[in-house]
Amino acid sequence: MPRFAANLSMMFNEAPFLERFARARAAGFDGVEFLFPYAYDPSEVADALKSAGLTQALFNMAPGDWEGGERGMAGIPGREQEFEDGVEQALVYARALDCPRLHCMAGFVPLGVDPAEAERTYTRNLAYAAKRLATENRTLLIEPINHRDMPGYLLSRQDHARGIIERARLDNLRLQFDIYHCQIVHGDLIRWMQALLPIIGHVQIADVPERHEPGSGEINYPNVLAELDRLGYQGWVGCEYRPAGVTEDGLGWMAAYRR
Repeated sequence: MPRFAANLSMMFNEAPFLERFARARAAGFDGVEFLFPYAYDPSEVADALKSAGLTQALFNMAPGDWEGGERGMAGIPGREQEFEDGVEQALVYARALDCPRLHCMAGFVPLGVDPAEAERTYTRNLAYAAKRLATENRTLLIEPINHRDMPGYLLSRQDHARGIIERARLDNLRLQFDIYHCQIVHGDLIRWMQALLPIIGHVQIADVPERHEPGSGEINYPNVLAELDRLGYQGWVGCEYRPAGVTEDGLGWMAAYRR
């Protein structure tokens, strides 16, 4: 049976961020994830997490200038020191939250930069981050993000991510398999899950096309989640969707998994 983690950057937005932990627990979640915790002191986030009795499944390393439109800097030549500083910052929070997984956003290919050079920078930065995380027994994740939502993002295809992971040969570099993004880019979800299972370190869900709750769109989530169980996936399933209304009102899809 899947273990669901509420994504607190998207869900329970009816409440301030630090109050969303208790809301998630009351709604039946055992784990949480979110994009970035860096606007808060690590102890504040840890207190909210522990008070709610939740497990931190995942969060992202610093993305660069998010408000200015950046979506990661791992693939941007010349930003290596900033990237390394971001790794250290993320580890401070990972320790406070006892979080075993960190997601590294690749970023956009800058204008005038050869995509091949951006990828070389990306792979070097991933090797640095994975080796640094390995010293603390943590896993580094990479996630293909579709070009409809993020045009120009360096990593959009599952086979591209698989190639990077296989060539890196780093035991703690894994795939963050987002079913929403995979459906938009590839379709054929169950075949992709079967092929990628050996490298999947985390799964995320949302329906297509509006990125709302499972059951609100075109994906047959009962079949997809049943296949995850059949394959023996034991990790978290992050609910990285935008509720169509009040978060709790849209949680009926979880009823079948609470038994």
